[in-house]
Amino acid sequence: MSKFIFVVGGVMSGVGKGTTTAALGRLLLSKGYRVTAVKIDPYVNIDAGTMNPTEHGEVFVTEDGDETDQDIGSYERFLDTNILSLNYMTTGRVYQSVIERERKLEYRGKCVQVVPDVPNEVIRRLENSAKKSRAEIVLVEVGGTVGEYENILFLEAARMMKLAHPGDILFVLVSYLPVPHRLGEMKTKPTQHAVRALNAAGIQADFIVARSEQAMDELRRRKMSVFCNVATEDIIPAPDLSSVYEAPLHYDKENFGQRVLKKLNLRVRRPDLRGWKVMVRRMQTATKPLRIGIVGKYFSTGNFILSDVYFSVIEALWHAIGQQGYKPELVWLNSEEYEKNPRKVQELERFDGVLIPGGFGTRGVEGKIKVIQFVREHRIAYFGLCYGMQLAAVEFARNVCGLKKANTTEVDPKTPHPVITILPEQEKFTKELRYGGTMRLGAYPCALKKGSVAERAYKERLIMERHRHRYEFNNTYREQFESRGMIASGTSPDGRLVEIVEIPKHPFFVGVQFHPEFLSRPLRPHPLFRAFVKAAMRRKK
Repeated sequence: MSKFIFVVGGVMSGVGKGTTTAALGRLLLSKGYRVTAVKIDPYVNIDAGTMNPTEHGEVFVTEDGDETDQDIGSYERFLDTNILSLNYMTTGRVYQSVIERERKLEYRGKCVQVVPDVPNEVIRRLENSAKKSRAEIVLVEVGGTVGEYENILFLEAARMMKLAHPGDILFVLVSYLPVPHRLGEMKTKPTQHAVRALNAAGIQADFIVARSEQAMDELRRRKMSVFCNVATEDIIPAPDLSSVYEAPLHYDKENFGQRVLKKLNLRVRRPDLRGWKVMVRRMQTATKPLRIGIVGKYFSTGNFILSDVYFSVIEALWHAIGQQGYKPELVWLNSEEYEKNPRKVQELERFDGVLIPGGFGTRGVEGKIKVIQFVREHRIAYFGLCYGMQLAAVEFARNVCGLKKANTTEVDPKTPHPVITILPEQEKFTKELRYGGTMRLGAYPCALKKGSVAERAYKERLIMERHRHRYEFNNTYREQFESRGMIASGTSPDGRLVEIVEIPKHPFFVGVQFHPEFLSRPLRPHPLFRAFVKAAMRRKK
């Protein structure tokens, strides 16, 4: 059978389980093994599509149309492969499967119990994932923190797998070692408690990844070894790095991959990280800043900024900017501020490029439209993603085509000029309040217009991109738009749906209905992000 490595978290959330899983996966991949990764979310939601982005972070869409946790995106970027819906599960999804099987009498009349039937369903899903992907090693990230009641059934599944196949299962605890400012001393006690909580679930950690702001010293390493029952060399220091892409190289220096393979009784091979090292070195040595404004409305959570809402967008910008030898200077711009103070839009002159990512709803919309008008008129490089493309169409209709009350029906259902309107097949879902998993989701083909900015960027005429939307460009206005200078440079192959709009006479003004950020990779930046960055570079020069 495949080997399974369970990655669990201690002390607090957001400690870096996803990055650890992805980076270890990349390291094992570089050693010649077939690797995949699975994310377990302990929420009762069926998928991430109905979760608030300011609480849960970005919704990542897979090729086969699943709305998943952002960590699936991290796995895709590090492993350079497409992760499908089989590799994502939630508490709600698992319970739904158990109940559906019970209704079909698949349990043959026996009493269905939380234990062992729910953990058995988890195991069944993990084994199916390994089988379908033909992976030799499956990394499984268990969401939440050990000691919580929400993920206990997933830990129970892992414990049962370890009991059945002791030589094929490993456990990695990613835990945080704080250095209280007033004390100035690194504390291991929270991690010791996390290890005990894991022990209480019947699991002993094989490795501890010790996350901290600064590197852990040898004294704490030995102390943790004694109190946590883990060999000193199996405690992996993981201090903060300047980029998440340095993590596989750091873990390689700590012999993490080598130790994992030995414990799994797999052949230890030398890693091939040459291309990865070149990419990281280019990012580390970049000094010339490229200033990009990201205009959104999901940044604030109380008094704090949550950039995870646009996680894939940020990573795609890092990939494209880093490849060009520049240093990303990304600035968060709240669209609501431009509604309160329209003159504030003048600050956009200081930017090399402006990007508006996807979103929903009415809040901050007029501020975004003001931004789009300013960058169009002042010839600043503009890239609109999903809602950013739809609002670019609204702005163009109002200020170039003279349709002053133009809007999207998502914002104004009674607009006299609905340049963006709901897809016919989506209308029935909203009327029936069927919101979960019903949008236009997953990968769809797009035909590009010859000689367009998009076609020159992709260097091909037919592409596949991932979507997540209910609204589309209204073809009634296509001829009027094109006569005034905004063309449909990408459509569905049958020409029915407008997927890309652009203004050929602008230095760079492109809006896309899809989410190109989901397909960007650190070693292969997305073509449209590359084109946008090059346009921003030209403006800077």
